[in-house]
Amino acid sequence: MISVIIPTLNAGATLTGTLASLLAANTGGMIKEVIVADGGSTDQTGLIAAEAGALVVHGPKGRGQQLRAGAAIARGEWLLFLHADTQLTQGWEGAAGTLMAQAYQRQAGVFRLRFDAPGLAPRLVAMGANVRARLFGLPYGDQGLLIARSHYTQLGGFAPIPLFEDVDLVRRIIKTGGRRALKVLDADAMTSATRYAQDGYFKRVIRNMRCLRLYFSGVDPADILEVYNGPRAQTIAGCDGKTAPGRAGKDQAEP
Repeated sequence: MISVIIPTLNAGATLTGTLASLLAANTGGMIKEVIVADGGSTDQTGLIAAEAGALVVHGPKGRGQQLRAGAAIARGEWLLFLHADTQLTQGWEGAAGTLMAQAYQRQAGVFRLRFDAPGLAPRLVAMGANVRARLFGLPYGDQGLLIARSHYTQLGGFAPIPLFEDVDLVRRIIKTGGRRALKVLDADAMTSATRYAQDGYFKRVIRNMRCLRLYFSGVDPADILEVYNGPRAQTIAGCDGKTAPGRAGKDQAEP
């Protein structure tokens, strides 16, 4: 059975849809529990989660810390980490069930990425993300992550970092089990296109790539946050090809 863990921060506008996408699997007995790991919401997030029957755990803001806190109290044999603005599409439980039935304990799964917006740009960006996941083992956090709890524990779980916690864990999955240790499941994770639409789809992709380059070069994720979040990316260290200075970041990436 699966423990679903959802990190939230003022996610009231999207959480209902995310929880609704789990209903069929919950009714069928596949889901043991839904854990909402909240980082200090001031909207109706907690109330929505509680009314849906989810267990709400509160902790410091920061997706890595929130995911880690949710996993610490999970009781399912498998863990499904899912963003609060992402809905799993019809049939996802079959793909998840196949993985859990056939996978050795060191294999994890992610879903295909899809955006909740029409048009060529969102389709192209999603296509690129799915190719990246299959060829390079670098899925977006929006694609979810299904992993055996024993495997997650052996790997040390999510690092308590504010950004790229998903990349960090996936790299450890592949390092210990090889490229086949990460499987792209035959189902879609439909995620919000809001950030991409606001920033511009391809500008957002370029910014993400710059941030990933900084991360791989050893820059502290806390120092990459302003690049990731802010509209002033071109004026912030790291986006002009220079190394970001050792400045402590105060903000957190949005869950």
